[in-house]
Amino acid sequence: MNFNKLKVLLLSILLLVFLAACGDSEEENESTAEEDTDEETIVMGQINWAENIAVSNMWKVILEDKGYELELKPLDMGTIMAALETGDLDIGIEVWLPVQDANYLEEYSDTVDFAEQSWYETAQVGLVVPEYMEDINSIEDLNENKDLFEGIITGFDPGAGTMEVTEDLIEEYDLDYELLPSSEPAMLTEVREAIKNEEPIVVPLWSPHSIFAELDLKFLEDPKETYGGVEEIYFATRDGFSEDHEEVNGWLNNWLMDDDTIGELMSYVEAEEDPYDGAKKWVDENEDLVNEWIE
Repeated sequence: MNFNKLKVLLLSILLLVFLAACGDSEEENESTAEEDTDEETIVMGQINWAENIAVSNMWKVILEDKGYELELKPLDMGTIMAALETGDLDIGIEVWLPVQDANYLEEYSDTVDFAEQSWYETAQVGLVVPEYMEDINSIEDLNENKDLFEGIITGFDPGAGTMEVTEDLIEEYDLDYELLPSSEPAMLTEVREAIKNEEPIVVPLWSPHSIFAELDLKFLEDPKETYGGVEEIYFATRDGFSEDHEEVNGWLNNWLMDDDTIGELMSYVEAEEDPYDGAKKWVDENEDLVNEWIE
């Protein structure tokens, strides 16, 4: 082999080594970038309840505006708490205390971080009937009107804290009623249909909820306070989230809404086909309030 051929061969080998090194470097950079992106992805459980859909999409807008990626996973309450314990979820946005979700607090207090500060302070839970049912004003009126309601309390998601408390309430008041589980949308459809036909219906409901702005409904008196008095709504996170995402955890702890702000947010969200679009409009129009949370 003459000198020129040897020179070409050596240059070719050097070029191949150089290209291979570049390829490894690019793959390493891509891998690092993917890891960085994964570190910024936060996973939040979302329950198919009006206020939960509204606030979870609101936080998706806020966090994405700040450079995070928020993945929303539709789950029921029991699954959310179990997934926070295992670390498969980062955030559960809605825990009602001191009564509705007390069982979850007791079960997961050692493995899940529950916020000390609530984000909504004046929540209410109870059995609800249409306003036109003038003779039904207390839970104690239900048994003597069992035939009117066919002995049925129309419920929503099985496993929800309020559903479990309602089962306790049936026993506490010795009601000869059956609680039928379904879903929140199905329950609300039943309420709308009953009111349309001026028929009797009784359901467990909660405030804040946009249905109260849509329909004339009333809470039944709860003399034994089985549902409790005023409830507060908290968020919960997986163990270690506050260290991994100190900034976001701080924002969540600054977060506080009242009847007007959450009612307006829900109306924006429900006005759009995509809840995210409604939440974005609300965030854009409430920049000063949002900035108070994320300062």
